[in-house]
Amino acid sequence: MVKPQASSRPNQLYYGDNLDVLRRDIKDESVDLVYLDPPFNSNRSYSMLFQEKSGDESQAQLEAFEDTWTWSHDVEATYIDMLNAPSTPNRVKDALEAMRRLLGDNDVLAYLVMMTARLIELRRVLKATGSLYLHCDPTASHYLKLLLDAIFGPENFKSEIIWRRYGAHNDAKGYGSVHDVILFYTKGKIFTFNKQFVPYDLAYIAQRFRYSDPDGRRYREQNLASPNPRPNLTYAYTASNGQTYEPPRNGWKVTPERMAQLDREGRLHFPLKDKARLAQKNYLDEAKGVAVQDVWVDIPPIGGTSPERLGYQTQKPVSLLARVILTSSMEGDVILDPFCGCGTAVDAAQKLGRRWIGIDVTTLAVDLIDARLRHTYGEEIRESYDILGIPRDLAGAEALFKRSPFEFERWCVMMLDGQPNEKQVGDKGIDGVIRFPIDAKGNSDKVLVSVKGGATNPGHVRDLVGTVESQHAAMGVFVCTIQPTKGMLDAANHSGTYIHPANAQRFPRVQLLTVRDLLDGKRPQMPLTLLPYFQARRRYEEDQAEGLF
Repeated sequence: MVKPQASSRPNQLYYGDNLDVLRRDIKDESVDLVYLDPPFNSNRSYSMLFQEKSGDESQAQLEAFEDTWTWSHDVEATYIDMLNAPSTPNRVKDALEAMRRLLGDNDVLAYLVMMTARLIELRRVLKATGSLYLHCDPTASHYLKLLLDAIFGPENFKSEIIWRRYGAHNDAKGYGSVHDVILFYTKGKIFTFNKQFVPYDLAYIAQRFRYSDPDGRRYREQNLASPNPRPNLTYAYTASNGQTYEPPRNGWKVTPERMAQLDREGRLHFPLKDKARLAQKNYLDEAKGVAVQDVWVDIPPIGGTSPERLGYQTQKPVSLLARVILTSSMEGDVILDPFCGCGTAVDAAQKLGRRWIGIDVTTLAVDLIDARLRHTYGEEIRESYDILGIPRDLAGAEALFKRSPFEFERWCVMMLDGQPNEKQVGDKGIDGVIRFPIDAKGNSDKVLVSVKGGATNPGHVRDLVGTVESQHAAMGVFVCTIQPTKGMLDAANHSGTYIHPANAQRFPRVQLLTVRDLLDGKRPQMPLTLLPYFQARRRYEEDQAEGLF
């Protein structure tokens, strides 16, 4: 059994399968709030999602930008394990068996099986007063609600929140799909809930706040009549305007002393018509607004030009996560996002003074979150969280390569402060790019990175030399797991020299490094000042759009 990883800081960022991390590292009843936005390939056609799959079809790796859980032997094994596990509640077993009879062995069922295993663990780590928000879309929300009812109990369902993420969407053969679903459950009857408010809209203000004081301060009337008989509050009141107001039939809501205080403070509305009711002034500038309901139309999605945009397909706005966190947690509480992606929940938790745990299955996401936090809060923020699960020695690097060669390549690129490829398709042998500025005008040059985890030969190095030349890159870095052969060193040594245009510094055009070099802190010779992560990422996306690699 793998031992839990030690953590000395208040926040943790984990690389790995969240099911493994939850079972190994997260203690029972240690989390106050769970928010999860599990990936689901709902962009595919509805009929394709429900198409029967055989167990012989291999399960594609879950990537940050392609959610592709499919029915496979692994899913089948998870399904059987849950049915046989004594710890799985009977109603969860019943729900899973019913889902399989209803849906068959397809992508939707695979998604639901894998989510069930994780939701059971998430309930375990929640405190008795904790809450869970599951963000999904209408393709699978109804199935997930049934599973959540089985795991948490239908009595602990609180809300189905509708978030309008688009204003309109054209669909020639149906209604435009413009909303997501957020399912809100609690673990028990007692839970944290801080009611949030949004400003009144202008039409409501014009309709209800019809009156103004001489200084322009707007207010609306509030009835001072008691809804129930109050003999002890049935009194005539002579106001500061000299008028005496007879009590309503049931009496007043307030005592004579309180009525006099409202009068002294100018908070009584004197009616113009005779025998009209005396009322209290409720000022617009003192009103909290409208309590947030279960349809959220006031939080826009992240647009293409938004400063929040990180290029992450499923990125949610910080304001959405802030509402969830403010509602269902207090300062110092622990927030867990087991599918943390680009880290919006982590960022919001940090802003709002909460502790946090983030888990993601890709090194790309972990690196992006790390860069995002340092970019937003400064380098000193790095002292407040541990990054766990990333290889720290040669054995860990070898294990990562065996588990996922693509993740291994991305890890090597990130060790060089580069931008790794997001997909393993059409990369022309290039696994990432490092950027550095060449002048004060914002121009930059690039270093191409090629990673080979298996057998290597001089031809691979010569391929990199050729790509550096054809792509007009400044330099190239070749990373391998073995010690370079004499032929590989010779190919690199004959690659030429790069001369920096600003200071005439000279660097070898192509350099070789081993994985052990990376772990020992050795880095290639290149200009010291690297382009900031998010600026370099934008340049990388521009190169991809132009089809350079």
